[in-house]
Amino acid sequence: MSPGRGPGGPRIYVSAGEPSGDAHAAAVVTALRRRLPDATFEAFGGPGLEAAGATVLDRMERMSVVGFVEALAKLPAHFRLLGRVGDAFRAGRYDLVILVDYPGYHLRAAAAARAAGIPVLYYIAPQMWAWGVGRVRKLTTVQRLAVILPFEEPFFRQRGVPATFVGHPLRDRVPPPPRAEARRTLGLDPSRPVLGVFPGSRAQEVARLWPVFRDAAAAVLAEHPTAQVVVAGTPRGRYDRPGAIHIHRGDPLPVFAAADAGLCKSGTTTLEAALADLPMVIAYRLNPVSFAIAIRLLRVPHVGLVNLIAGREVAPEFLQAAATPQALAAAVLPLLDGRSDAARHQREGLALVRDRLGPPGAADRVARLAEELLG
Repeated sequence: MSPGRGPGGPRIYVSAGEPSGDAHAAAVVTALRRRLPDATFEAFGGPGLEAAGATVLDRMERMSVVGFVEALAKLPAHFRLLGRVGDAFRAGRYDLVILVDYPGYHLRAAAAARAAGIPVLYYIAPQMWAWGVGRVRKLTTVQRLAVILPFEEPFFRQRGVPATFVGHPLRDRVPPPPRAEARRTLGLDPSRPVLGVFPGSRAQEVARLWPVFRDAAAAVLAEHPTAQVVVAGTPRGRYDRPGAIHIHRGDPLPVFAAADAGLCKSGTTTLEAALADLPMVIAYRLNPVSFAIAIRLLRVPHVGLVNLIAGREVAPEFLQAAATPQALAAAVLPLLDGRSDAARHQREGLALVRDRLGPPGAADRVARLAEELLG
């Protein structure tokens, strides 16, 4: 029996520092509890992990940030957390550590677990292929890396990290409702075209993207008066001066289903749009200093995940100063007509992306890897 294993089964520590990671970690815990009903779970996380049956020792809600500059303010809190977690690792409290995304903190946590002799399963790899190739050696502290993008497995394996492509967890979400039903749910006219606006869920993202997305949507309405615009908003997001734009707060799935075209922030949102077969325009804005750092480090030709997975530009990208209302409106207007060449061309690329995301069952495959590490 290992030092952390009690008579009731293995003790597993799960760590997720932001809402998306909390949801993915919760799915893994749920799958593991089916496989290992006697296991106990302790966590750094949020409501998802709690609902899945983990005891949340430290709450994640105030830790989530985007950008190099913004992360500096959270360093003291992260080091305090790492100190507490490191003590538990050295005390032999756990048989396995599962880390989900959140690399700034989790690379340090992985090293602490490795030093304590605890196997580490890292789920959702840091995007080192984009700007951190030199940091890949930090992942040699993990026993297994479960990756969710198809090109990541060869990238990490070629650099000595035992990576396994498990498919993308978005594949396990419920399918979107029919378009007419989604439009009725949102209070939209089923017969008129719809532009979906997806400025993100984090307060920082919304603050930077909402003004330009709002003004781009206004330009679309000026050019296409019969169109309707709906925002996939969050319960606490601020969307000032929306004008004729509908704000939907809650599950974004009906917005993806209802829309003919989307204005999307870069990142996972673009994959959600791809799964809904939604042609899109991609935009992103960072703190100027963070962007200056990121653009110098960037090692890939695109930032939109749909473009990276397809290996070509499926959806146009507008970053930082290039993300103007006029540019976004001009790019998204042709997509509102599903019969246009632009829309048809995008849908061909989106079908390729969906195929490359793998089959459903990512959490089950991660749970299988965890069970293997527990022996």
